[in-house]
Amino acid sequence: MLQKGMTSKHAYKRQGHCVYYCKYHLVMSTKYRKRILRWGLYNCLQYQLKTFVRKHPEIEIDEVNHDKDHIHLLISVPPKLSISEVVRFLKCNTSREIGKKFKFLDKVYFGRDGIWSEGYFVSTVCADEADIKRYIENQGKEEACQTAWLFETREAKKATGGSPW
Repeated sequence: MLQKGMTSKHAYKRQGHCVYYCKYHLVMSTKYRKRILRWGLYNCLQYQLKTFVRKHPEIEIDEVNHDKDHIHLLISVPPKLSISEVVRFLKCNTSREIGKKFKFLDKVYFGRDGIWSEGYFVSTVCADEADIKRYIENQGKEEACQTAWLFETREAKKATGGSPW
């Protein structure tokens, strides 16, 4: 069901008594910014994210990519769940399962639980979803200036009369 002014790439979702479009750009960093997301660990993380989505079908992960010390997700969350709850679920489930498979993490993190830092970055996504997807897809390919590229894109839109956000 599309509303006036809404394109198919911004399709609404239905749930119970609500219609919604709630997408977020989520970034989670590894604890102490350790560069551990390599050597097969990222593949395991992807598998754990797929398992998470199978257990929670109302949550959709549209895009995932990483650099060595953080992960980017484009995620759709229904309004009945807060984004902080979803982040907690994601961090707990992925940390526990990855910790079981990769015992070297006990030495990296001095035997402490979890691979994720306490904080996270989250931003709502609307008109610039394609820019966010490109940014996530290019993680790890361009070491420098990725954030600058994202903001340059917004400045270009502003210069041509479009909305920068």
